[in-house]
Amino acid sequence: MSSYAEFLERKRMVDPMTGMETVPELPAFLFPHQRDIVAWALRRGRAAIFAGTGLGKTAMELVWADAVARHTGKPVLIFAPLAVSQQHIREAQKFGLSARIVKAQDECAPGVNVTNYQKIDHFDLSSFGGIVLDESSILKSTDGHYRTRIIEECASIPYRLAATATPAPNDFMELGNHAEFLGVMSYTDMLATFFSHDGGETQKWRLKGHAENDFWKWMASWAVMLRQPADLGYPNDGYDLPPLKQTQHHVAVDYAPSIDTG
Repeated sequence: MSSYAEFLERKRMVDPMTGMETVPELPAFLFPHQRDIVAWALRRGRAAIFAGTGLGKTAMELVWADAVARHTGKPVLIFAPLAVSQQHIREAQKFGLSARIVKAQDECAPGVNVTNYQKIDHFDLSSFGGIVLDESSILKSTDGHYRTRIIEECASIPYRLAATATPAPNDFMELGNHAEFLGVMSYTDMLATFFSHDGGETQKWRLKGHAENDFWKWMASWAVMLRQPADLGYPNDGYDLPPLKQTQHHVAVDYAPSIDTG
């Protein structure tokens, strides 16, 4: 029985790590869960961080990008939504990391470069050692302009990171797009492996009952998901919110709407 269990374990579908064999020393300002996630993502090379709001995705992206730039000797480009790029620069300055806003390829320099998705036409993505997608739910649309172009142009880049707080847990297609961006498995192969058509509607897919555990184990090989540090066994110090207090205020008014009798 044990040999059969070992045989099944060898057959288990996982995406192998292709990143750094030795992770460099990471900054001391990272919390324990952030440090371990960044180290895991660097060893993986191509990873997704699905972390809830406030868990430090921006800091993790910047540290990951800085380490990849040093390791590859090539610049790293972080894509962020419009008006979010400046937030990355403020975070970098706060933690003593080097990062710059760029609008085109000729403005890029060694290290970490930050731009917004609308500027993608001005860059040759093949020249970067790593690509980071901030708010990576932009991959949600299966036929979206950014989704298709990013996946195609990043296919040969060894280091890729996707980060978002809001991957739709009931939208498997979005998860499939993330897997395709990371080079883990194509969207169509994911459907064929783990899903079946829901009735006669070709746009609706459901997870095969017998494949449910395997699907989540496969996903856990390339993505980490957490809403709070305790989800991964870390202390919640500084993350536990105080009890919600609701106070109702009643305001007396003597206003009455006019009645049109005409």
